Amino acid sequence: MGGGSIKKKNFKNVSIDHVLEALGETKEERDIRIRSLFNFFDAGNNGYLDYSQIEKGLSALQIPAEYKYARELFKVCDSNSDGRVEYNEFRRYMDDKEMELYCIFQAIDVEHSGSIEPEELWDALERAGIEMDEEELARFVEHVDKDNNGTITFEEWRDFLLLYPHEATIENIYHHWERVYHVDIGEQAVIPEDISKHTHRSKYFIAGGIAGATSRTFTAPLDRLKVVLQVQTTRSSVMSAVTTIWKQDGLSGFFRGNGLNVVKVTPESAIKFYAFEMLKKVIGDAQDNKSDVSAAGRLVAGGVAGGIAQTAIYPMDLIKTRLQTCASEGGRAPKLWTLTKNIWIQEGPRAFYRGLIPSVIGMIPYAGIDLAFYDTLKDMSKKYIIHDSDPGPLIQLGCGTISGTVGATCVYPLQVIRTRLQAQPSNSSDAYKGMCDAFFRTFQREGFRGFYKGLLPNLLKVVPAASITYMVYDSMKKSLDLE
Repeated sequence: MGGGSIKKKNFKNVSIDHVLEALGETKEERDIRIRSLFNFFDAGNNGYLDYSQIEKGLSALQIPAEYKYARELFKVCDSNSDGRVEYNEFRRYMDDKEMELYCIFQAIDVEHSGSIEPEELWDALERAGIEMDEEELARFVEHVDKDNNGTITFEEWRDFLLLYPHEATIENIYHHWERVYHVDIGEQAVIPEDISKHTHRSKYFIAGGIAGATSRTFTAPLDRLKVVLQVQTTRSSVMSAVTTIWKQDGLSGFFRGNGLNVVKVTPESAIKFYAFEMLKKVIGDAQDNKSDVSAAGRLVAGGVAGGIAQTAIYPMDLIKTRLQTCASEGGRAPKLWTLTKNIWIQEGPRAFYRGLIPSVIGMIPYAGIDLAFYDTLKDMSKKYIIHDSDPGPLIQLGCGTISGTVGATCVYPLQVIRTRLQAQPSNSSDAYKGMCDAFFRTFQREGFRGFYKGLLPNLLKVVPAASITYMVYDSMKKSLDLE
């Protein structure tokens, strides 16, 4: 069995007869069982199932409220997309699902004993790159093993996964168990929690890095424009800034500094992820509950992790800002190495951290405002737009765009001060003495409007950046076999 994961096998060599034999069930007994399950969902005796009936049925089966997959199950069963699931459609889903579960059961049961031993399950999870200690494995087996004999029969395996609407890969099965039985999945976690036990984290970093790099490249002109406007202490406009960039450097001027911006995506994401996991564990230990970190705990962990990541890659951020704001020399942007060397020699190592304090200060309030608005908007959409259904990608993207816009606007003055501190050489005659001095002089010379220079191009980045990141990340997850 090669590869890092177990996939469902081709159904060509598998039939319902194999399923019946594995279950020790006659065709008639299976017909009665499936009809009884259909009638369980069809509590109103309508002769068909709609979304609300499936949702109520899953709730009656004690599927946790925060892990609803009723909509996905309904869509998979409703093969003709007419808004209702007839018995023949429900039966077709059951046939396909039981054959699929039979395939993966046989793949895990390498001894072909007719039941899965804990060691076989451990090996399958390990091959899929999922870490699990002995205690966690015992809990997994215990939840599926209904007769408590220490092994998992095909009937127990089928009952556990029969209504799970997604492909039954070993990774998906683990995450299904994790969500249903093991952890508070925390929908609004700053970093997805369902990869916290996954040893193939590098694949998620690759997916996130490529998504971030693509997003930043497409929105690089808006980023350059924002930074140029932020450092302007005189009256300026978007069009005058565009004209200046074009005259100095042409089209390439709008992408100045993007290479460095792309380079810092991966280490920033990696540091943030590991710091978040470490801090979440510390907070869980402090709460005497390692598997259930509160929303406030996740917010603090995410904010602090963001601060640690920001501090670690901050010199690259400062160099990028200098690169974007310094004048061209003979129509050419200064060389990166020369710029870095000059900062080190002329201003000293501390210069690479100018503006760090306002940057870090803005982390937690931004995350708090963003999450609070996202939660509120999502709840409002469920109440007034989609009527208690689960928000789809477009609703989530819309809520994320608005919440991100509000969060970014609230902390934008800190971004302006950070950029001004970054862009100004510390050894210049009129250098800011620090964050407070930069705030005071900006307000004194430019008033409140000075704190919002470049806000428009910054906000214009939100929608395309979020959309591109979402699409590329989703595509990369499929390419890297993380779906």
